[in-house]
Amino acid sequence: MEKIIDESLQGSALALKKKNANGKKLYIESYGCQMNFSDSEIVASILANEGFDTTQNLNEADLVLVNTCSIREKAELTVRKRLEKFNAIKRDRPHMKVGVLGCMAERLKHQFLEEEKIVDMVVGPDAYKDLPNLIQEIDEGRNAVNVILSKDETYGDVSPVRLHSNGVTAFVSITRGCDNMCTFCVVPFTRGRERSRDPQSILDEVNDLSERGFKEITLLGQNVDSYLWYGGGLKKGFEKATEMQKATAVNFSQLLERTALAYPKMRIRFSTSNPQDMTLDVIHTMAKHKNICNAIHLPVQSGSNRILKEMNRLHTREEYFELIDNARRILPDCSISQDMIIGFPTETEQDHKDTMSLMEYVKYDFGYMFTYSERPGTMAERKMEDDVPEETKKRRLSEVIALQRQHCQERTQRHLGKVQEILIESTSKKSDEHFMGRNSQNTVAVFPRENYKVGDFVMVRMDECTSATLIGEAVGYSENN
Repeated sequence: MEKIIDESLQGSALALKKKNANGKKLYIESYGCQMNFSDSEIVASILANEGFDTTQNLNEADLVLVNTCSIREKAELTVRKRLEKFNAIKRDRPHMKVGVLGCMAERLKHQFLEEEKIVDMVVGPDAYKDLPNLIQEIDEGRNAVNVILSKDETYGDVSPVRLHSNGVTAFVSITRGCDNMCTFCVVPFTRGRERSRDPQSILDEVNDLSERGFKEITLLGQNVDSYLWYGGGLKKGFEKATEMQKATAVNFSQLLERTALAYPKMRIRFSTSNPQDMTLDVIHTMAKHKNICNAIHLPVQSGSNRILKEMNRLHTREEYFELIDNARRILPDCSISQDMIIGFPTETEQDHKDTMSLMEYVKYDFGYMFTYSERPGTMAERKMEDDVPEETKKRRLSEVIALQRQHCQERTQRHLGKVQEILIESTSKKSDEHFMGRNSQNTVAVFPRENYKVGDFVMVRMDECTSATLIGEAVGYSENN
């Protein structure tokens, strides 16, 4: 749940520039969070070296891959419908092969491959480098499967292509897997235990992006604050590391500082943070470097201590408040956003009121709110009954959304009258005569295009706003331009 899911990108097909030497066509769709879209870029990069160009035309594909998500039931239903569609096309293109990648792979491998026979290949999140061998297997008429989870695979040596890129912003994955066994979450079972990338490989990737003209990166991880590099291996193995390994280890705050110092013109964001792992040294590092954006995505999931305990969240509401207070003391201008699960098993009206009161205390800038949906394989699914009626979940969710909308309006209005740096990302969705970009706090701003261009850092005076969008006028270039 602790991952931002962009509904506008769900199921989108990816396309790259063609390589003259490549003769085969890859069609790849992605569902779920930013990590999945980042993984699709790794897959496309690996397969480009195997002679595959990407295509957005399903009817010309030789290989169709779906990068799946197990976070919400809706994604699984959508993927199943898409697989049925692919198989209908396959009847006219019998040489076309279909594969499932990612988070649904382990759980549904037997069902997809053997029972329903709707795919030729199933590949888990740590097995993408095995794709060339698996493709050879299916070319020779055998089903292919590799869902083995790795203790050390980080894809740090794969230079990902940028499939969804606007040429301005990019994601850089720094960790894989997760050690936090939240009872609602399937990630530790689908992506394995937590391990971190070599910091030098991260800096090399940022350098490559900088040289190609990118202006903003988001350091990405299931649980980004618990980044810890001590020479490789699982994070939980750190306690057995040598004294030298411990002395030279790099934590998230240090990685953030190294990146900020090495690329002072590059805007830096990160996601997602976990309250139990976020430390004050990270917030102090943010305050020290103006190229680190003043925005923290800090999922809380519930405002009730009882429900937090049921979720196996290793923080209390009081500890969360203390973290928020410290963040706002050190970074007064910081925006804070949330993830919230509504209707978790046994949630009462009092638990719901606790969530609402927590929201009133924090007043989040943005929020990602969902009703609880039972995910197969999780501790909650095995040990708890999904006992909150659907109509109750929906009513509570609508109350949470209404309150968040009110807070969005309040938090957006605080920018009015200010002149802020905006990185232009694209033209506005509503008007070709306007550009859109984001301020340091991640609030969207739109303003007349004039003579600026995508990728420029522009100072914009904020004149008016909707609940979540600033409307203003550019007053000149930023010194960062």
